[in-house]
Amino acid sequence: MLNTFVIGLATGALYAVVAMVFNIMYSTSKVLSLTTGHMAMLGGVFGAWMMSIPGFSAWIAFPLTLILGAVFGLLTEVIAIRRVLRVGDDHLWVLSTLAFGTAVQHLVALCWGTEPKPFARLISQDFSAGPWDQKYWLPIGLAALAAAGLVWFYRRTMLGHVFTAVAEDPFAARARGIAVERVRAMSFALAGMLGALAGFAAGQLTFAFFALGIWLTLSGFIALATGGLGSNAGALVGGLLLGLFCAFSTYFFGAEYQQTVSVGLLLIVLLVKPAGLFGKGTVRHV
Repeated sequence: MLNTFVIGLATGALYAVVAMVFNIMYSTSKVLSLTTGHMAMLGGVFGAWMMSIPGFSAWIAFPLTLILGAVFGLLTEVIAIRRVLRVGDDHLWVLSTLAFGTAVQHLVALCWGTEPKPFARLISQDFSAGPWDQKYWLPIGLAALAAAGLVWFYRRTMLGHVFTAVAEDPFAARARGIAVERVRAMSFALAGMLGALAGFAAGQLTFAFFALGIWLTLSGFIALATGGLGSNAGALVGGLLLGLFCAFSTYFFGAEYQQTVSVGLLLIVLLVKPAGLFGKGTVRHV
């Protein structure tokens, strides 16, 4: 039972970080990019590949993985988002981000292979006993640090204030001289770095697998909707709840019911509180 609880916390922490990545991109673009899970997938696959090269350690693979995540985030904004927002279509980004994510997933499958591969240990083997294994506590620690770090970033840094200004009113921000498109690109780069970091930290738990992108995108979105769109605290709580529900459903009923439990949790929350646990309802002026 303890192992099940820790596994639930670890997978839930991964879902929570993916939900935070959704929030970062949504704040400046009002787009829920379907490439979000692919950022974590790339972090896991690229990190595993780098550390399989003789002479390359985690200290080298880690910063290079973050750079790759930032580049992928920028490419997502430039290729799949920017032109769509310019033409003013409110829904075309669903297709453009899905197409871009699918293309990247197939490219990874061609280069990396279609079988899950193990991820190298990041810390000494001394930290590998049962529920205290690093593969569980690394994603949990990352989720806590990411939530606290984003609060600090948005409240204490100038760039965070700029992100908030663009999120609240992009037209007013542009009128005050803020380069909205540049800020949006920076937010996607930051999201890509955090997504790649999530995949890197959880690589030992999930293995390096090309098909993780879609699964993490769906799970992160469910965590986001459960916690409340735009709330990183909600993303953390929603992700942990989802992870625990899935872990205990697997323990009691079998792994085949995981998706049913995930969607069921989402439906229950949306029926009781449509804005999510920490979300705020919007008022439409007519």
